[in-house]
Amino acid sequence: MLTERQLRSATGCTSDRAEAWLPHITRACEIFGINTPARLAAFLAQIGHESGRLAYVREIWGPTPAQARYEGRKDLGNSQPGDGKRYMGRGLIQTTGRANYRATRDGLAAFVPNVPDFEAVPALLERPDLAALSAAWYWHSRGLNALADAGDFVAITRRINGGTNGLADRQALHGAACAALGVLA
Repeated sequence: MLTERQLRSATGCTSDRAEAWLPHITRACEIFGINTPARLAAFLAQIGHESGRLAYVREIWGPTPAQARYEGRKDLGNSQPGDGKRYMGRGLIQTTGRANYRATRDGLAAFVPNVPDFEAVPALLERPDLAALSAAWYWHSRGLNALADAGDFVAITRRINGGTNGLADRQALHGAACAALGVLA
């Protein structure tokens, strides 16, 4: 069972954040089989990075040049004017784009009851329980438990990020998570 201390060490978050997030992350991991120390270490390192140490469940909006390019991106399903900002990164793994909000809604509905419509109300992905569930569902939907079992942390990063942005930070968090959870790296 994950403890507040382990969560704090694995994600780099504060004690208050670890206390607040622990029940939501624990439930999400139980539902989606993130249930070994290696899986948990990789998952916590990734969400620790993506959420700024469990501080952000909504992308900090500039817009930056990269964010401005969300507008009209067919691969994200952003087909309506304003979709780029409306479907900015949310949740602990920063779900981005109209199509991904819809997929998250539909994917979660197969595992938990009463999933709200994130496409209609995008800000619901900021709710702690849904932010954690959406991250764990994404992890599950991309087969990341298998990569964690194989110890392929870089491949996990690529599936989450599309590249290796922030890899050094992710790896540092992974090392801390492995130490906190007793994983031999």
